[in-house]
Amino acid sequence: MPSDVARPISIAIAALGGQGGGVLADWLVAVAELHGWIVQATSIAGVAQRTGTTVYYLEMSPAPSTPARRPVLALMAVPGDVDLVVAAELMEAGRAVVRGLVTPDRTTAVVSTHRIYGITEKSAMGDGIVDANAVFAALESRSKRLISFDMQALADEHGSVISSVLFGAIAASAVLPFPRALYEQAITQSGVAVKTNLAGFAAGFERALTRSPLTSLVPPSTGPTTEVGSKLDERIKREFPAHLHGLLQEGVKRTLDFQDGPYAKLYLDRLQEIRDSGGYALTAAVARYLALWMTYEDTIRVADLKTRGTRFNRVREEVRAPAEQIVYVTEFMHPRFEEVCETLPAGLGARLQASSRARRLFAPLFRKGRHIQTAHVGGFLLLYFVAGLRRWRRGTLRYRLEQERIGAWLEHIKALAATPGGYDAAVELAECQRLVKGYSDTHERGLKNYGVVIDAIRRLAGRPDLAAIIKRLRIAALADEEGKQLRAALNELGQNQ
Repeated sequence: MPSDVARPISIAIAALGGQGGGVLADWLVAVAELHGWIVQATSIAGVAQRTGTTVYYLEMSPAPSTPARRPVLALMAVPGDVDLVVAAELMEAGRAVVRGLVTPDRTTAVVSTHRIYGITEKSAMGDGIVDANAVFAALESRSKRLISFDMQALADEHGSVISSVLFGAIAASAVLPFPRALYEQAITQSGVAVKTNLAGFAAGFERALTRSPLTSLVPPSTGPTTEVGSKLDERIKREFPAHLHGLLQEGVKRTLDFQDGPYAKLYLDRLQEIRDSGGYALTAAVARYLALWMTYEDTIRVADLKTRGTRFNRVREEVRAPAEQIVYVTEFMHPRFEEVCETLPAGLGARLQASSRARRLFAPLFRKGRHIQTAHVGGFLLLYFVAGLRRWRRGTLRYRLEQERIGAWLEHIKALAATPGGYDAAVELAECQRLVKGYSDTHERGLKNYGVVIDAIRRLAGRPDLAAIIKRLRIAALADEEGKQLRAALNELGQNQ
């Protein structure tokens, strides 16, 4: 296939006769097709073990833009090249490991831990039962991620079949980039035991998320409780992969707290573009850092956080003050001339910042920090007034600058992800947002280092090791405030600054 065609996602399912492996495969085919993907499914029946183990194999890929970009889909699993292994019984998972289908660099294993004993186990003169702990050890060491629990017991609890619970666990596994609603739609349109299968699916979905959450991702929550927040939460569950729900819910809560509903909607709109142009790993990385960047710390945000009741309560708890004791809080604030300009309307702020005369007249007034006692009415009202400027934040110079920076970052990520071999580099670029944090001098230093790294990325574009280079530069930039290690890393790459 052409080198720029996305690699298909491969799935191997091992199920015994009567466990609904064929139904599970059909549901997965339906989900992929409902999402507009192409999919191919095959099965190889076996008769040696118990009532016979059947291996179902599926490969799926986004629909190609042209016939020349159509991928070639395989008919059977190849050792070392399987993304998802599903086993409806513990020993079948062990057999998948022995066959080399489970590998630590690629494979997520979704496994039911219950046992159905084989003929050799039952007919042994003594205790012929295979050690389950050995199978678990092999699965944990050989799989990239392991989702395991007694899915048969959960199916019995809900009057369903194990295939529906497996289906729910697959939906929560983070391997497939399909929203939960499509899985439920596949069950519904099959027309077979819809109510009980949906119950089994929901149980498997929730158990998989709580028992084996993705490292660095966020477990799902109830989402924002306001009317606007509830609508955005419904959109998350309808349009985004299941394993991202918790992370996106936190992002929406944060952007709502920072500004308002339309701003939180903008957060999801931007992520939708990344989801459509990139994969779910990239979407997860961008979701986390986009939420942080969109809730940047301007003077309005800082004043808002310092005048909240939760802050005063936390201070009282930290100093262990009794209820009747008065606690005075002195805040240290050091807005520079630049921060003052950025809090003004964009046009006025830009003119003042560019004016050498204005800088000469006003900058000396902001060279020293100020101590503001928020326990006094005057100090509190001063910060409360600044926090109240939130309703006009969109008109400020800082807002305009940050949205331009965010837009450029996202476009760079999408462009990298679209280049052959550039996906990993796009993920590393998303991580570079970590350099841009804080406010005042901290923000200025971080933004400077970020700009240096971005310039180097543009100059080094096309290198096969670009992802490793970006990671190396990012780590160097975070190592010290003076940027010594970053300069050293650039010199080693021949990118002298």
